[in-house]
Amino acid sequence: MSAVSLRSFALRRIKIQSILPPSRGLTTSYHTRLANPTIYLGCRAPFSTSRTPTPIPSPKQDHEMSEPTGLIANSGIELLTFGTPNGFKVSILLEELKAAYGKEYTYQVINIMKNTQKEPWFTEICPNGRIPAIMDHDRGGFAVFEGLAILNYLTRHYDPEHKFSFPVDSDDYSVCEQWMAWQHGGLGPMQGQANHFYRFTKEKIPYGVQRYVGETERLYGVLDKRLADRDYVAGSGRGKYSIADINLLGWADFAIFSGIDLKLFPNVQKWLDRCQERPAVQKGYDIPNRGTFGNAALLKSREEDPEKQKEAEESLKFLNACKEKYGYKYASP
Repeated sequence: MSAVSLRSFALRRIKIQSILPPSRGLTTSYHTRLANPTIYLGCRAPFSTSRTPTPIPSPKQDHEMSEPTGLIANSGIELLTFGTPNGFKVSILLEELKAAYGKEYTYQVINIMKNTQKEPWFTEICPNGRIPAIMDHDRGGFAVFEGLAILNYLTRHYDPEHKFSFPVDSDDYSVCEQWMAWQHGGLGPMQGQANHFYRFTKEKIPYGVQRYVGETERLYGVLDKRLADRDYVAGSGRGKYSIADINLLGWADFAIFSGIDLKLFPNVQKWLDRCQERPAVQKGYDIPNRGTFGNAALLKSREEDPEKQKEAEESLKFLNACKEKYGYKYASP
């Protein structure tokens, strides 16, 4: 989801909560709770690591908190992130590497609603001014930005047994690379635009809605076909859980927000459920804080709030009218 879309969403309905310092006595910044749907989006602790317990909400005043102003670690991987589909892919892999190899990491939360990602210190790390980004302090302070590049970098240097990747000279490596490129250049950008036109434009633009939601549906059709006789996206036989899957998880678990009903894509839903059974995936969603991010949580919030349900029904009605106006008909590839 684009920073513009998330920022527009947050500014419409924002409620600030703060958090108690971790048990190590470290002051943590505030949490931003977004409603309709509610998403916890945490801001950084001056020194938060993957071992730091998930902070507990407290009545601490916001003026006591601080925004990131630079890097805070001097060793290991330092993750700069926010609670978005692209942010979660890196935290999930880092949790997998932690579980498999004991690889610890530090993280800071970059509040894109306050444009922290545009600060000079951040753009020195990521010239594009977007999350996620990492700094590898153990390799001479080497910076990596863009989710796909980060996943490849981390597995290349810290997954020696190829538990989440494939040997570089294998055909499986090429297949994995292709599906990651497909997400990076296709599903991610198209679903991000679907979010924007379906949810956030001040003016309702029917052509933009049906164009991007429709293309996102087509792409989920491609993925559904790929998973028809497979458990995972890449790998021989029925496949192996890898960064090809991790690269997609956050987007698939946010599909309903873009007007995409995964009931149309049962193989994708089964794959998503399968991946989310992994403890590291759930822990990755907690960096910075998952809150109620995800398809299931959004559906539940609608069930509990008639106003949200009504809003969802009106949005769906508008989407169908847009498709009808332009003669759109979803067709599997």
